[in-house]
Amino acid sequence: MALKLDRERAGREARAGVIDSQSVKAPQAETRATTPARRLSAASDTLPSDGRLLMVNLTTADISDSAGAQAILDGIRKRWPWVKHLFAGGAYDRLKLMDKAAYLDFVVEIIRRSDDQKGFQILPRRRVVERTFGWMTRWRRLVRDYEQRIDVSQAMILAAMGGNLIRRNAHP
Repeated sequence: MALKLDRERAGREARAGVIDSQSVKAPQAETRATTPARRLSAASDTLPSDGRLLMVNLTTADISDSAGAQAILDGIRKRWPWVKHLFAGGAYDRLKLMDKAAYLDFVVEIIRRSDDQKGFQILPRRRVVERTFGWMTRWRRLVRDYEQRIDVSQAMILAAMGGNLIRRNAHP
């Protein structure tokens, strides 16, 4: 509810989020993948100044971006029922994910790089979730995942993002 109130105070509806994922090195992880890593999928709020984490899903590295996002969609629908629009990268343009999004009454807008783009370029909307990933890695323990169990790693992410919210509220 606090998310909805914060967005309304900022003059924006609480109806959108951004989904992305990244690979996290996990040398101690119990894994089925060939590399010692985990896949971190996250959805954050679209306010550029905030980047508040809506939902996080941590899986082994052999799980695709779109498969990780399906769990994110379920979690957002249960926790944030008023969110209707999600922005995502090209890796999320998969039939199974789009079918699930339609079933759960989401509109997923794919943000793509232009074909003539050379090098790195900040894409609109997606930079918000990238910024959220950056705030996560400010917590030294999250730069590399030292936990063997995924649930413990996910709890560390939630603790880190909770700390960010507390710091922002204490020092506006």
